Amino acid sequence: MSVFALIDDKHVPLYRVIWIAATPHFCGEEDCEREGFYEVRLEQAESVWANQQQRDEVLAAIESWHTGEDEWRS
Repeated sequence: MSVFALIDDKHVPLYRVIWIAATPHFCGEEDCEREGFYEVRLEQAESVWANQQQRDEVLAAIESWHTGEDEWRS
């Protein structure tokens, strides 16, 4: 089991994740480049943006890490 999750084009250590948005970003701004993506908040007020598949994989990885299972990667 890896301690990293691929989010956007970044390998993010799972222990840096503080929270993951349950709903996709929507601000209504015409020039917004993050609309439809899920915010993954990291330590030190940093964020990365995940598509739905990446968000689901990160949630599964954290759940697996917490429960001690390592079957989340296929």
